[in-house]
Amino acid sequence: MSISVDSKPADATPAEATTVAAPATSTPIRIDFVSDISCPWCAVGLKSLETALARIPEAAVEFHFQPFELNPDMEAEGQDITEHIAEKYGSTPAQQEQSREMLRQRGAAVGFTFAMDKRGRIYNTFDAHRLLHWAEGEGRQHALKHALLEAYFTNGEDPSSHDVLLRAAERVGLDSGAARQVLESDRYADDVRMLEQYWQQAGVRSVPAIVINQRHLISGGQTPDVFEGALRQIMEGK
Repeated sequence: MSISVDSKPADATPAEATTVAAPATSTPIRIDFVSDISCPWCAVGLKSLETALARIPEAAVEFHFQPFELNPDMEAEGQDITEHIAEKYGSTPAQQEQSREMLRQRGAAVGFTFAMDKRGRIYNTFDAHRLLHWAEGEGRQHALKHALLEAYFTNGEDPSSHDVLLRAAERVGLDSGAARQVLESDRYADDVRMLEQYWQQAGVRSVPAIVINQRHLISGGQTPDVFEGALRQIMEGK
């Protein structure tokens, strides 16, 4: 992967693709957006990337959202987020507060709201990834990704809860009965684990990892300017 931009820590306190409209003659750019629902920099990165793409109207883009679990062994009831980050990164409460404020500002700059007072715990996200995998075949993966990020980071909801996942699915126009069947079974579990393993073996260790045309890597929740510059460089074949 020939273009790489350094990332911030993924959890730090810093089928059918979705196509962004462009001239029909454009060759679509494939974007594999490797991320987790519980990753705040993934929310920042996605909105920043979309802001950058809006500045490049000639670019036709196919999004594919790929699974990555920051905490695959997380208990069903989740864990207090301050405790979790202290254990995982050694961050003090003061450092965490500083990072939360940075995230709030970065999110606001690209139109994403972090309601830090509502997000008290971190949860297992495996079922969310299974639902996203199914939603790709339904043509609603991109919309569902946004709905899940908003549910967790803006509304403070539990993304491991099937009720929360079903409400998000309904909100973006997915069939609630079909979504419930996915969640109440183990459908797509093997597919998600296979994809997680694939991206880890490809060298993805932190998220978001944005892979362009299965060749170029842009890591982290970068600014729109950084994404725009990298995308234009890739499009020009440099």
